[in-house]
Amino acid sequence: MSSQKLDFSYSQNPEPHKQRTREILKAHPEVRNLIGRNPYSFLIILLVIGIQTTISILLSESAWWLALIFAYVIGAFASHCAYVLIHDASHNLIFKNRASNHLSGILADLTNVLPSAISFRAYHMKHHSFQGDYYLDADLASKWEAKFIGNSFIGKAFWLLLFPVFQALRPPRLKEIKFMNGWTLLNWLIVFGFDAFIILTFGWTSFLYLVFSFFFSIGLHPVGARWIQEHYLTYPPQETYSYYGPVNIVALNVGYHNEHHDFPSIPWNRLPQLKKKAPEFYDNLIYHTSYVKLLFRFLFDKNLSLYSRMVRSNRGGLAAN
Repeated sequence: MSSQKLDFSYSQNPEPHKQRTREILKAHPEVRNLIGRNPYSFLIILLVIGIQTTISILLSESAWWLALIFAYVIGAFASHCAYVLIHDASHNLIFKNRASNHLSGILADLTNVLPSAISFRAYHMKHHSFQGDYYLDADLASKWEAKFIGNSFIGKAFWLLLFPVFQALRPPRLKEIKFMNGWTLLNWLIVFGFDAFIILTFGWTSFLYLVFSFFFSIGLHPVGARWIQEHYLTYPPQETYSYYGPVNIVALNVGYHNEHHDFPSIPWNRLPQLKKKAPEFYDNLIYHTSYVKLLFRFLFDKNLSLYSRMVRSNRGGLAAN
């Protein structure tokens, strides 16, 4: 591994998860029993969507700033939970039937304002298969994006505040990934239709609550530190980090990220069991325990920036240029 100033870190080694998966299965073949689906996740989708819709309706006659407060305190967590459920649906971890998982993901996307469930699936599968490949891993910032944001507090805060916008600007470099299909169009139709329903029936304050919830859930908010937690080189050379803290309760164990990458076929509710069954593989890894602490470190530590990621080329076996 080598590191360059104002550039990503580069590795000629394969991503670490496939090898660890093989080693865990050899040492603990019983972890195969954790692989499966959790149909009860669908009930949580209904609960989260119900909560978000109810709060937005109750705020219909309120001032916009009250919607902002409720979104930061409650909505961000609910919306983030919805994204975790979209994530599990993308891995077919709710139902056996793929179409049922697609529909579950779209339903979980209902109150997230901007439809992303189906397109997320396309990009996320590549992230698992080609972690760190600049032209296939949408989780990596684009080079122009990293250069533009820099390592200042203002730049990184701006990036987190508008994180969905920057993500939406990455697809042009990911030319091999095709996300547009009938399911994508259905996703757009349903979510944008729901947006129109909220605006026309309950007014703009109700809709603003959902907008604020959406941006906080993946941006300038403690739960937004999840994007830093997962693969930013906070303690190099380790490139994937788990989070073991209280937010996992409402975020459905999404912090168990090393465990998830090692076994993406294990649903969220069984990931803690995986860690317990194979402690010698996880207890020696560095992990995070506070999203608030990590958020502030990312914002103020000039040694951390969008360049703080490992980049590789899985196809050629050589470092990407």
